[in-house]
Amino acid sequence: MIKLYDGGAYLVNGTEIVEDGPDVAARLQEACGQAPDRKEAAKGTMAYGILEAHNTSGNMENLQIKFDKLTSHDITFVGIIQTARASGLEKFPVPYVLTNCHNSLCAVGGTINEDDHMFGLSCAKKYGGMYVPPHQAVIHQFAREMLAGGGKMILGSDSHTRYGALGTMAMGEGGPELVKQLLNRTYDIAMPGVIGIYLDGKPAEGVGPQDVALAIIGAVFGNGYVKNKVMEFVGPGVAGLTADYRIGIDVMTTETTCLSSIWKTDGQIKEFYDIHGRSGDFKELSPAPVAYYDGMVYVDLSKIKPMIAMPFHPSNTYTIEELNANLMDILDDCDKKALVSLDGQVDFTLKNKVREGRLYVDQGIIAGCAGGGFENICAAADILKGASIGADEFTLSVYPASTPIYMELAKNGRLADLMATGAIVKTAFCGPCFGAGDTPANNAFSIRHSTRNFPNREGSKIQNGQISSVALMDARSIAATAANKGYLTPATDLDTAYTGPKYFFDKTIYENRIYDGVGKADPQEEIKFGPNIKDWPEMSALTEDILIKVVSEIHDPVTTTDELIPSGETSSFRSNPLGLAEFTLSRKDPEYVGKAKAVQLGEKARVAGEDIFAALPEAKEVFDKINEKFDVKPEDTQIGSMVYAVKPGDGSAREQAASCQKVLGGLANIAEEYATKRYRSNLINWGMLPFLYPGEIPFENGDYIFVKDIKKAVEEKRDEIKAYVVGKDMKEFTLRLGDLTDDERDIITKGCLINYYRENQ
Repeated sequence: MIKLYDGGAYLVNGTEIVEDGPDVAARLQEACGQAPDRKEAAKGTMAYGILEAHNTSGNMENLQIKFDKLTSHDITFVGIIQTARASGLEKFPVPYVLTNCHNSLCAVGGTINEDDHMFGLSCAKKYGGMYVPPHQAVIHQFAREMLAGGGKMILGSDSHTRYGALGTMAMGEGGPELVKQLLNRTYDIAMPGVIGIYLDGKPAEGVGPQDVALAIIGAVFGNGYVKNKVMEFVGPGVAGLTADYRIGIDVMTTETTCLSSIWKTDGQIKEFYDIHGRSGDFKELSPAPVAYYDGMVYVDLSKIKPMIAMPFHPSNTYTIEELNANLMDILDDCDKKALVSLDGQVDFTLKNKVREGRLYVDQGIIAGCAGGGFENICAAADILKGASIGADEFTLSVYPASTPIYMELAKNGRLADLMATGAIVKTAFCGPCFGAGDTPANNAFSIRHSTRNFPNREGSKIQNGQISSVALMDARSIAATAANKGYLTPATDLDTAYTGPKYFFDKTIYENRIYDGVGKADPQEEIKFGPNIKDWPEMSALTEDILIKVVSEIHDPVTTTDELIPSGETSSFRSNPLGLAEFTLSRKDPEYVGKAKAVQLGEKARVAGEDIFAALPEAKEVFDKINEKFDVKPEDTQIGSMVYAVKPGDGSAREQAASCQKVLGGLANIAEEYATKRYRSNLINWGMLPFLYPGEIPFENGDYIFVKDIKKAVEEKRDEIKAYVVGKDMKEFTLRLGDLTDDERDIITKGCLINYYRENQ
């Protein structure tokens, strides 16, 4: 089904894989009559060509990228614009689209959500941007329909910013990276590796794009095969997939921890642009006759079966057939994973969902940027036509990803077919994907064609004893399960006549409702501030030495951004840095906020020129011990808190996973490795030190760590940094910072990105 090559590989004429090895030159010569060296052949990837066209550094080893367009939604754009305003923003220098698809319900926190929307609209007018009102489209569907273009690059403040199937290299990053673009700076990164994803064969009927995506995720996530690399989709199997099908696979590439994706394009993609009235944005892309890839994933589409990703990660994959055949064993494994993911805080089991040997689910949802596509919903309607979802616990909700899709479903009758079964069809909304919509009952089990199934993303509150869980599936198998009234069923078990209706795009409603002020900034426009929208607090520059206290210690194999700062109802507070910070690690380590604030009192006293030891009495003994070895002045030594985690930052691009730590006085993280570039970049942009320490740690929760000459070490680009655990003695150990650009070092020493821009204007 899926094969990972051990090393690099060449792709010849887009069809033949030639594995790298001692005799590769001879094999290439035989295959195509030429044998370019590895470095030259690497320039033949589609990714290289797009990156080269957008690089401003003149050096393809160290890129400085300027994007063509930017996009954000309503739980990220307020913080981004507030940061940019504090840093000197005058107008949006590139098209910037503000969508409203996360806090769309305006149902939590009083006026907070709609206040954010009005802030966004007023900023689009003042700075020259585009504003998409709530319920019109989810961020990524709007980008596909109206923004993508062949050979272009888009940067979005949402991790699932993926438009590779349309020939657009897109990346999801934390807000500060968009701020850099808004201030005419660049996205700086070393040239990423490129991994070929070679598709062969054709999927069986009933197998959908989510099935293909989950199979790939299951094969590459755990071993980091594509981590921080570009996935480039090639091979003869691409041609047999529709644009919607490719998009469905592509959007899920985020869950592999890759950096971005790009696909070869053809007539199917040209037709997509034609349908959407943007024929001029199509560009045919394909690799050169000989292209070198740093790795290769071979996917036989014909052997993919309906898949399910069991709680609590998209990589926890099985075929549905395998799950049904080994039901109790796999559910037992889920129970064991729950002990780690939920820290034993609640009793969790799915074994009580087994009825007469079959797995019963309580809820099905087809939604968002992954599931809400036209073809997915039409296929689900075909499966369910004439059926009933029943009158028991099971419910089915369907969210078309945009109003034009909704309108076409109404016109072609599929909307009526779905509703006749008992399904509910709702407006475009991302809520079910991050725990802000269709929250199941306690102990319920939900199957979803959405992007993530991390703990709590379905709305659980384990601190209140409330727990439910999510498995990811394709819309087709969700519909098959619904047709069987909640009993888990792969779509391939049903004999369905798929009608494949043609899609007709009507952008009239966009023309009637979307504010398009791109290139028409009005400096006289007043920004509308709701009472919850707050400025960022002042942040101090890095001092020569620092003292950090370990206030949280997490030993899970991976820590998600949802655990660092929960999603769901907390999203209403993302316009209020201090208000949101109260939720930091609330589900993973409820004592964190209080501990971090206690340490922060010492730093606040230091900055104010007050008695540090009166504010933080325990610091007196710590500094006394330090001064037995060094001559250190407390008033010149920055004091902050620190989190240790094995592999933090998997998942969302949300900058708040870092900024919330920072506004509570966080100075550093220590990790074996960082799960994603996004999270590490967020730490750096908020002036936090992204320390690395492999193996068993020499400190524990509650310890103080003193780092001597840290500012000098950052400035001098030292690879290794001495640190000391302050206890009965000064236990020395060595930290690393990893690779940092010159700008990143400057950002860290100045205390955060805002300070960096203020001082460099």
